[in-house]
Amino acid sequence: MSVAPAINLVGMLALNQAHVLETSSLDYAALENLIEQAFHVGTCDSGGMDAFLIAVDQDADYDSPNFLWFRQRFTRFVYIDRVIVAESQRQRGWGRRFYADLFAAAEAAGHDVVCCEVNQVPPNPGSDAFHRALGFEPVGTATLAGGVKTVSYLVRKLAQSDV
Repeated sequence: MSVAPAINLVGMLALNQAHVLETSSLDYAALENLIEQAFHVGTCDSGGMDAFLIAVDQDADYDSPNFLWFRQRFTRFVYIDRVIVAESQRQRGWGRRFYADLFAAAEAAGHDVVCCEVNQVPPNPGSDAFHRALGFEPVGTATLAGGVKTVSYLVRKLAQSDV
């Protein structure tokens, strides 16, 4: 399968690499593979990638330790692998729009939960506040990268969920 031509992989890769502290590094092939497996992709591209979200579901062939943590605990889920908004585009509602679209797609596909992680070390208070405001709740933590990074695992139950 090849990536849809409407997705600006070069722009996404550049934006991702500018924010590796908050997410993680990817090369072009890894990003292309992630997009090909994606359950949902949201982008804002006005000539230079402004923002994007990539989410996969439980069926993805993905070796991220964070994704695998959720796979061990949930049968069906959508995992937000990364959402990045360029500094110049912050406070314009891109994150909320991406998440609203993702929640609708996940519910339509019969998913009960959307999962993600937020860095605790190094801290990411903006992301903590954003996810808390959208109804995400902590369900675990992990220390990664040889103790350099600690994450909090978050889950948001979807409206149709009875769990």
